[in-house]
Amino acid sequence: MRSAPSRRLAWIMSVLCVMTLLPATPAGADNPIVQTIYTADPAPLVHNGRVYLYTGHDEDGSTYFTMRDWRVYSSADMANWTDHGSPMSLATFAWADANAWAGHVTHRNGRFYWYVPVRNRATGGMAIGVAVGDSPTGPFRDALNRPLVENNEIDPNVLVDDDGQAYLYWGNPRLAYVRLNSDMVSYSGGINYVQLTAAGFGARSGNPGRPTLYEEGPWVYKRNGRYYNVFAAECCSEFIAYSTAPSATGPWTYRGTVMPRQGGSFTNHAGIIDYAGGSYFFYHNGALPGGGGYTRSVAVEKFTYNADGTIPTINMTTAGPPQVGTLDPFVRQEAETIAWSSGVETEASSEGGVNVGFIENGDHIKVKGVAFGSGATAFTARAASGTAGGRIELRLGGPTGTLVGTCTVNGTGGWQNWTTVTCPVSGATGTRDLYLRFTGGGGYLLNLDWWRFTGGGDGGGNLLTNGTMEDGTTGWTSSGGTLSSATDVAHGGSRSLLNSGRTSAWQGPHQDVTARLTNGRSYTTDVWVRSQSGTPGAKATLALTANGTTSYLQLTPAQTVGTGGWTRLTGTATVSWTGTLTNASFYVETTAGTDGLYVDDASFR
Repeated sequence: MRSAPSRRLAWIMSVLCVMTLLPATPAGADNPIVQTIYTADPAPLVHNGRVYLYTGHDEDGSTYFTMRDWRVYSSADMANWTDHGSPMSLATFAWADANAWAGHVTHRNGRFYWYVPVRNRATGGMAIGVAVGDSPTGPFRDALNRPLVENNEIDPNVLVDDDGQAYLYWGNPRLAYVRLNSDMVSYSGGINYVQLTAAGFGARSGNPGRPTLYEEGPWVYKRNGRYYNVFAAECCSEFIAYSTAPSATGPWTYRGTVMPRQGGSFTNHAGIIDYAGGSYFFYHNGALPGGGGYTRSVAVEKFTYNADGTIPTINMTTAGPPQVGTLDPFVRQEAETIAWSSGVETEASSEGGVNVGFIENGDHIKVKGVAFGSGATAFTARAASGTAGGRIELRLGGPTGTLVGTCTVNGTGGWQNWTTVTCPVSGATGTRDLYLRFTGGGGYLLNLDWWRFTGGGDGGGNLLTNGTMEDGTTGWTSSGGTLSSATDVAHGGSRSLLNSGRTSAWQGPHQDVTARLTNGRSYTTDVWVRSQSGTPGAKATLALTANGTTSYLQLTPAQTVGTGGWTRLTGTATVSWTGTLTNASFYVETTAGTDGLYVDDASFR
């Protein structure tokens, strides 16, 4: 029998007394970003056209900063966030014994470096460790097997300046920095301490030991030639303030408040990025039921810099930022890609990644801005149940909105014994918010791993035959090496394609789509890739031959792929040619090298 997560009880017991923190209906709420656990200390990173959000994890029912692991989420549209689970925990650092607190991730040298404060078992003090990963979603491993730097202070943040010099900032009560070497896991010189003055960081009254507003959590970045230091100010409770400087080391000038004291948590922690033409401010509060100073939740707001580059005052909202674009329902979507949820939680899946679980009658998931186009005709999902199962109701506009389909999931004999179910859909057209509402008897009903709609018209129609790879190599050939159906590794279902024995970077699984293309139309590519060895860059490409001339259209940005997990390649490109098209070939290749490639769940629409 599955043990019930304690946060579900906290949700039920506290919802009556904290309803003022949430909108009357979840239909208009997208903040906080994550509802399945308590998250804190956001650290956003933009990489290859996607936002990755690294957070801490407040344990359920905490009465102190009880934190044992870190979490990763990502989004392409700032509304629907995919849960990538926990790629790093205290156990990653053999020398640490407690306090998986606020960290920061940066990308350099083709790798991802995660700087975190943890308690050093040997000294009992807080130290900064660094872990490294080959993918933004990990896994991460201790880069040094010892602290990078230690002065019993917290909250690391990294800036890589335009000249290549990297700086590691951290500190509470002081503000310290070191100059990192190019390897990102060592530094030159000693620890430097910024002189905290009222002119630089604002004046605090009534506390001679801490005369300035600076408290903790520096977020240092550069924009348009100006350096910003956004920090948590004057506990308790904290507000967010900022200073600016002409260089990475100062001198700093205090500029004022970014976010006032708000939100039911006596701490706050900021992160700022630019993405898809907008600027975004991440923070945390105590807005979820059961939330507070030790059970916090990450949220985000969109903002616009003032004309002079100063940051406006930003207030917390439950609405969150507007969606960037739409979500494509005709490609595989992870069940843990969520704009808002009620009741559900997530866990590691036996088929890789994360699945939604602990689902009970009446729970639901909201997916925002789903572009059904001219219509969907069927819904397919990967599900499991250790009981009698339940039903997935497909509703539009709200958890009790228009019903467009119902899928029945029967018992599968185990919570990780997966099966694929399909049901008809009618009435799903246009761009709508989709709600997956779960119904059935008492107790836990089912687990959900992924879903996909199928349909005709502009919104659907995968141009690739056997995009799921479940029919072996049907529809696919290789431009070099050996193509085979792999059953030992799969992203979804039970099979993937393996292209081994490649002798050139351009060789990979490919498929002829000549007769399926329309000149001048935009197509969206979505494909999951994993390497058999090494960490090559991979991308999807379309080769077009017209009037005897062959051109190559890159369909997705290149991303580093590894052996430890799947990497999603996705992008939208307009396909056009002049003259008569005689050949069009869709294929996956590497930017360099000849490592073997696994490919799964491919679509080209």
